[in-house]
Amino acid sequence: MHWKNNLTALLGIQYPIIQAPMLGITSPEMVAAVSNAGGLGSLPVGNMDATAARAAIHKTKSLTAQPFAVNIFAYDIPISPEQTAFDAMQTLLQSTYSRSGLGVPVVDLKTLHLNSYKDILPVLTEENIGIVSFTFGIPDDAGLALLQQSGVKMIGTATSVEEAVYLEQKGMHVIVAQGAEAGGHRGTFMNNGLPQIGAMALIPQVVDRVGVPVIAAGAVMDGRGVVASLMLGASGVQPGSAFLLTNESMASGAHKAAIAASTDTSTRLTRAFSGRWARGLYNTLIAAVEESEIQILPYPYQDALTQPARKASKAQDNPSFVAMWAGQAAGLAKGQISSGDVVRALIAGAEELLPSLKVN
Repeated sequence: MHWKNNLTALLGIQYPIIQAPMLGITSPEMVAAVSNAGGLGSLPVGNMDATAARAAIHKTKSLTAQPFAVNIFAYDIPISPEQTAFDAMQTLLQSTYSRSGLGVPVVDLKTLHLNSYKDILPVLTEENIGIVSFTFGIPDDAGLALLQQSGVKMIGTATSVEEAVYLEQKGMHVIVAQGAEAGGHRGTFMNNGLPQIGAMALIPQVVDRVGVPVIAAGAVMDGRGVVASLMLGASGVQPGSAFLLTNESMASGAHKAAIAASTDTSTRLTRAFSGRWARGLYNTLIAAVEESEIQILPYPYQDALTQPARKASKAQDNPSFVAMWAGQAAGLAKGQISSGDVVRALIAGAEELLPSLKVN
């Protein structure tokens, strides 16, 4: 099978396999293992501060000399919510924690510090990061210009054709077409609603409308998903849930056990954890927030409110308050293997199905 194509040439990789950036799950070790296996590892720095982002980049560089991407959350921080709305959600959450015997410190809205992607962009150029991907939108024009001047290859995430066209117009070199099946946060940034377009419908429509390579995301778990995505016109794939059970995954033991026991109907879209739509496994926190009539705060304020509980719950290996992100096909994930083995299995599976396929 001939794997070289426009995407591999652009990114300098052997195989068009891009590991999805999963904040809180993806470790530098996972990123390095994927890149060392010939794919493109993706290091999520999300809304970290600049110091933490630089440290994660340095750790990854120490583990691989191959290309890897850094993923940031590119969004404008919204106006602070009303104190009464913040307090109402915090009261609900604290009551829920108390009933479960989980002690969690309260969050003070007045002293809450929120990090901006704008503080991370200079770090990326200083560290000579050659590939940057974005979730929740893209940087402002000044940020894009900074990356363009440094010759950075930019990857945007789209959940609709409209978003994909906009991303190409703004200079993205590659577009991830994220189907509704995908686990974790939706990359939606232009629609006030929630585009729930499946990958099979989204990928060919995006491919037909843009002139840059398209990466398929959503339910790519084995060689079958790779081949299907390529047949739909994608130049590569971005699996995420396939890496949840790997040795390098930072998912808790309880999260991994829940993934292993999950089925096609186990996940749901929710705003309970962060204020943005994301797909994951149902638990106590989601139930408490969604069953109440209390207004969910916008991202990142809801995220800041639930973060202490997520950390405490993960430390106790308690699944009740952890964001257990997972895609609709997460039950197909293989455990007790390395992330590099996942890449090799994806390639081998695709080659077994279509040994003579030439990738465009």
